[in-house]
Amino acid sequence: MTPFARRGNTLRSSLGLGEKLFASSDERHFATAIEEGLELVEEGLSAELSFADSLADTTSRYLLDAGGKRIRPTLTLLAAQLGGGNNPDVVKAAMALEITHLASLYHDDVMDEALMRRGVPSAQTVWGNSVAILTGDLLFARAGKLIAGLDPEVTLLQAEVFERLCLGQLHETIGPQDGEDAIAHYIQVLADKTGSLIAAAAEVGVMLSKADESYRASVVTFGEKIGVAFQLIDDVIDLSSEIEETGKAAGTDLRAGVATLPLLYLRRAALTDGEAAALLARLESDLDDADFAAAVAELREHAVTRETLDEAHRWSRDAVAALAPLPDGPVKKALTRFADTLVERSN
Repeated sequence: MTPFARRGNTLRSSLGLGEKLFASSDERHFATAIEEGLELVEEGLSAELSFADSLADTTSRYLLDAGGKRIRPTLTLLAAQLGGGNNPDVVKAAMALEITHLASLYHDDVMDEALMRRGVPSAQTVWGNSVAILTGDLLFARAGKLIAGLDPEVTLLQAEVFERLCLGQLHETIGPQDGEDAIAHYIQVLADKTGSLIAAAAEVGVMLSKADESYRASVVTFGEKIGVAFQLIDDVIDLSSEIEETGKAAGTDLRAGVATLPLLYLRRAALTDGEAAALLARLESDLDDADFAAAVAELREHAVTRETLDEAHRWSRDAVAALAPLPDGPVKKALTRFADTLVERSN
């Protein structure tokens, strides 16, 4: 089985693109269109991330070859079915947004000092910070070249999203300012760093397929909200003890100093709850690996983690509610299933 076939089967399962969800011939045609579009995107990504320079070719393909869920191109292709369906511009935009996402991962991992990404050592762990940063820059440039050949409105949208990605990373780096609510600050960072690009992926699908203009607002709201929900679930997954599923040890983000939502909720609870205060003190002290793992396990079972899950599901429900103006049919059905699956995942 080819890498794409394995990934395609995963996407088929996660989106519900199968017999049980799509029973009519029109709906099966829709499912086939998504799969064929994803295959074109995958082939295009492989071609676009091939460079004559041997080092650039190796580093730029590193995270692409490591896998990924291809959420953004999937949403572009799904949204395009609201209009004329797949066309060369839709596929090119889907590729450009996925490359933009890949580029941001190289930069994020340098800034977060991450050791792992997609189950493999992070790029800067292998080649150092400078090569990782320059690889990210190279990918941003390649995405820009693809976008430049599309409608000028898409070019502007890409620039606006790039600005939000940078602002989100900046605000995450400096943290909340005096008097700013830490939880609201964190949610806005997630909206900027993740929600904006997912929303853009869905929006360009509507734009480039010539779908009804009134659908844009719905898919943008859906994308932004499901992006926040996705990251909140990641915060919970970070506490998982199932290393074989997550590809990293429990509490990796916490150990790196990332203030995820369970930790922010715990800090709030610690103001009035002695047990929460004691757990927080342990998590923020210099523990050895065994004691830290025990503290993470305690956080995993704490009410604040359940609260984080509830918040993720709330964002997901709001995302689905935004789809109400869309016509009933396989697109709305698939997007709804997509939202449900994202918040039920374990890796």
